[in-house]
Amino acid sequence: MTVPHRTHHNDTHIQQETILVTGGAGFIGSHTVVQLLNLGKHLVIVDNLCNSSEESLHRAQALADNPTGSLFFHKVDLLDGVALEAVFRLYTFSACIHFAGLKAVGESSQIPLGYYQTNITGTLNLVQLLQKYSCRNLIISSSATVYGLPISDAPLKEDAPTGAMNPYGRTKLYIEQILRDTAESEPGQWNIILLRYFNPVGAHESGRIGEDPNGTPNNLMPYVAQVAIGRRPIINVFGNDYNTKDGTGVRDYIHIQDLARGHVAALAKIETVLQSDKPLGCVPYNLGTGSGYSVMEMIYSMGKVVGHDLPFRVIERRPGDVATVIADPGLAAKELGWKADKSLEDMCQDLWRWQTLNPEGYSTPSKTTATTHAPQTITLPTIPGKHTVVDGRSTPPFQLSSAFSPVNSPAPEPAFRKTGRTAI
Repeated sequence: MTVPHRTHHNDTHIQQETILVTGGAGFIGSHTVVQLLNLGKHLVIVDNLCNSSEESLHRAQALADNPTGSLFFHKVDLLDGVALEAVFRLYTFSACIHFAGLKAVGESSQIPLGYYQTNITGTLNLVQLLQKYSCRNLIISSSATVYGLPISDAPLKEDAPTGAMNPYGRTKLYIEQILRDTAESEPGQWNIILLRYFNPVGAHESGRIGEDPNGTPNNLMPYVAQVAIGRRPIINVFGNDYNTKDGTGVRDYIHIQDLARGHVAALAKIETVLQSDKPLGCVPYNLGTGSGYSVMEMIYSMGKVVGHDLPFRVIERRPGDVATVIADPGLAAKELGWKADKSLEDMCQDLWRWQTLNPEGYSTPSKTTATTHAPQTITLPTIPGKHTVVDGRSTPPFQLSSAFSPVNSPAPEPAFRKTGRTAI
């Protein structure tokens, strides 16, 4: 996917093929960054760090074993169109991998407006800039929540009926439709891959990077790990009266490293398509294992790895939860050449390694950062509603045609941005 790049003084990295990664400091993003750096890719990360840490990028760069890769980081919120366009003016991107967004099902029911604003408006800002700057190769985080209430317990294929049951899922469903409409509006130009994640768990096998949510974890396994390490007293099981084998919800859990490989496979697919001159348009793929485990099975499996039973209590169901959601990953195997390889035991062992090595998450002092080169952080002078100076040039603020976008308005209140930026 080599494309010509703008030339800037003292910025030789900008003359190389560059991939934009939004939310790249988050759980899924950081693991994907390692794999892309291992392939020698040149990456630009934008993240507002609302539920992630720049430390993850320090460690990701240290874990990568290919010195030809590079990483540059901009602390930018996708709701700030001025700052985001400033990044686009510095680089010519060959592709974009879009992780950034809020992700907690339960919280989305409490603050739905924050989810719609952050996830949908942020994506609109990004996609309009991709269009404006002629980068039409996009891999995006979608979610199994778009399937809503499955009509059976059978594994879900990509053509299964959709109909999300909570605001988070609806943001993903609406974004998918926006992207389909965008691809159809410019026939033969867009390559958009919608990766419908199921439930990512685990950590890098080194234990150096993993999931480190701010505040109370919204996902099961980070919470289980924090109980196991002693940071929290007990696991809450949300309902045991579902129509499942033990009454608790069943999900398709996928190792984070397998999920990260899925993004590499999607990028390779786009590269192949560009060579064949047969654009994809907008295509969804499930990333899951095809097998389901209940909440209680996950708790027992983690307890086995830890070496003792973990305390739990059953409380009422959460709004928007469903009984069983399992992927049929056959299309990804056929068209992306991808399949999940790691086991439930791998997931639990790697998660426990991360938790024991980093009991306070990325706040745990790192020996890695002090002895390796940190990713270069670039601060852009951006004032909403004012002209932005980039590379010595004054540029007007980016304006969207959509009335949705608060491009020249402040970002939403912190309460709207307190959860993860990577979607499940």
